[in-house]
Amino acid sequence: MSGFQQLYYTSCEHGLSGSSGFQFNAVSEQVSAETRHRVEGLAGYEPPRSLLESDAPELLARCPVNLCHTLDRRGGATTLCVRYVGRDSARRFGNYFAHALHSADEGARQSGGPLAIELWDSPVWTTRIADTTEIPELPAPLPRGPLSPRAAHAFLRAHPGAEQLPALLAAVFAALAEDGSVVVIDETTDRIAHWFAAVSYLLPPPLARTLTFATYLLRPTRSRLHLIGTVPEAHPDFGPDDEESYTVFDFRAGRFPDVVPTHHLIRLLTRIGVGSIRSVWSWTAEYTHGQERALGDWHAPVAAAAAAGGIELTDADVRAVVDWLPGADHLGPRRAAVAADIHHRHRDLDDGQLAQLSAAAEAGGDAALHQELEGKLHQSRIRAYMTGVPNAPGPVPITRPAERERATALWQWLLDEATTSRQRVRLLLWAVGARLDPAPDLVVDQSLDLARALLGSCDAGPGLREEVARLVHALPEFRSALTTAVQEVLDERGGQEQLFTQFPADLLVERDLAGRGRLLEHYWVAQAERQPARTIELLFQILAARDESSPDAALLRGLWRQPSPTWTHEEATVIARRLPADEPVTDAVGEWFDRAVKQKIRDERDLRACLVLCETLSAPGRYAWLRPVTQECVQVTLQLDAVLREATEATALAPRVPDPADRGLGGAPGPEAAPARPRHAAAARGPGAPSHGHQGVRIHPGRRLSARRPGCRRRLRPTRRGAVRPCHRGGIDQRRTLRAAARAVGDRPDAAPPHRAALAARRS
Repeated sequence: MSGFQQLYYTSCEHGLSGSSGFQFNAVSEQVSAETRHRVEGLAGYEPPRSLLESDAPELLARCPVNLCHTLDRRGGATTLCVRYVGRDSARRFGNYFAHALHSADEGARQSGGPLAIELWDSPVWTTRIADTTEIPELPAPLPRGPLSPRAAHAFLRAHPGAEQLPALLAAVFAALAEDGSVVVIDETTDRIAHWFAAVSYLLPPPLARTLTFATYLLRPTRSRLHLIGTVPEAHPDFGPDDEESYTVFDFRAGRFPDVVPTHHLIRLLTRIGVGSIRSVWSWTAEYTHGQERALGDWHAPVAAAAAAGGIELTDADVRAVVDWLPGADHLGPRRAAVAADIHHRHRDLDDGQLAQLSAAAEAGGDAALHQELEGKLHQSRIRAYMTGVPNAPGPVPITRPAERERATALWQWLLDEATTSRQRVRLLLWAVGARLDPAPDLVVDQSLDLARALLGSCDAGPGLREEVARLVHALPEFRSALTTAVQEVLDERGGQEQLFTQFPADLLVERDLAGRGRLLEHYWVAQAERQPARTIELLFQILAARDESSPDAALLRGLWRQPSPTWTHEEATVIARRLPADEPVTDAVGEWFDRAVKQKIRDERDLRACLVLCETLSAPGRYAWLRPVTQECVQVTLQLDAVLREATEATALAPRVPDPADRGLGGAPGPEAAPARPRHAAAARGPGAPSHGHQGVRIHPGRRLSARRPGCRRRLRPTRRGAVRPCHRGGIDQRRTLRAAARAVGDRPDAAPPHRAALAARRS
């Protein structure tokens, strides 16, 4: 192993220069001119003014000592210790002695020798002038001084500014990365050396050996070393331009940087502490790949080593290790050991971290750990999905049989944890999505229990509704169970016919109810309420299923549920045409036709629909379905419409207005066979009116009624389907004609709505 070249530099009478003054007193044989030039530049020393004339040994001992360490471009290192010695041989103050050591062998320095700061107060240093100009090299390793991790730890415990260590370490890391400088001010250079030692021990060893420093400079701003020490007596002056280049920690005055960004690695290192850090650095060497440079590069290996040594990690440390593992191929089987350390000490990892640890265990060849982590991962994912954790990932198909078997067992175990219907729904959805293999009987039992619970619930929110709908389509066992649960409800409790309009029974479709006639009928009734346009179609589907030709009153009330259930004219017309004309109908059907014929008519469209219904019901076969009063209303309506279409004069209306008392419709004697009535009276009654108490209207025969205003003569013109509208040809006044007919028939209190509406439409 190469040794260390020595150089003595001081003010003396005998040296390499051949004259007295500051010169190299003595050097080793192989010292180059470049090395001498470097040492000469570093050896300059200025004592504080108060100590400039120190002469007595006790005063000289108080003078600051400069232990300086630098590196050259070729990888060589120079360390020198500069002490103030007071007077020179000419008895002049200002003399100092610099003892320098230089090594060009970088490998020798990296192979376990002392750190440069550990040469503080080492017995290797001397202030004695050599008798000759050549001195021998010193062999490695050099003897250490009193500084050690234990000594630095004791120093920090006693120093009031110890809490500044994380900021100081962060500032030194930044100086190493950015070629900046950190200035430390304390009462003595011995204190400063202890600060430098604490920082050097906490730095990664490769970085610590690149740290350049000087424990004392009177003018720190003239140096660009990483660490610079000075004492309060020096009164260092930092101008505004120096703020970006120098970070100052003045422990004597208590002045420190406002903000120093502190990386999580800094916090981990200072938490480990100077006293224990060397062991951690020795462990860390097993986790590094040699290319670490920045703080982030070192964080994960240090945290992994700390975890292996039983040191507690923070969440940030754990994240660093877990994120580092996927790319840590250089670890080999040790990758699984790191995953085990993290897993066994940190039980609150999220799914992403568990997945990375599982992959590391598999890559490291630890099958047992991999299975354990996969089981925990499945458990975490299923539980998160079951309980509705926001953004919880859904199930993904599990393709490996062994993994699917373990996941199925875990799923069955979690069934006991489900406390709500929604959690049970989510568990079943997970089983479908992950393609688990639970026992068929278990799925059927779980589906039936869930269906029963859902039918009894009344507060299902949108989320549960959407998930149950998915389950109905994804799991045939649940769809079948839901049908069974609905059947049970209808069998056990009456009055549940509207069950199919409620959640979740409304999710069933006709094919789910095949072979269940009663359920299918209730389903159709519910469909009629949700899709009114299909009501008639569903009515005849139910009749076909019953093998019946005519509905009863209960079925009609079930399909038409409005407060006053009845058919519209259009509905009644369609139903009349679809019912077998040659078969009788129930009394309920006749009653519903009666209400349909006599319902209130609001406009001309209603009137036209009523006339179409009356025409349909007047056909042979259908007419027999009607009650007598309905038959009479139909015939009066049709005859009144015919009279209004054909009449052109008011005198023609009176003898032709149908009188129910004459029973001139439906095969009974008509108006032509009635006894002669007074010339000036036309009796008329609405259908269903009593045979007494009718009101008459006088119409003067032969008199032509003119319009109240010129140019308003009109007559009536028939239109399609019997509707009547005025025409300007002819001399008859339609308004007066219809007013007379209205008084005769339409405005009577007992007139049927169709009759009143027909006249109202003609006179409008």
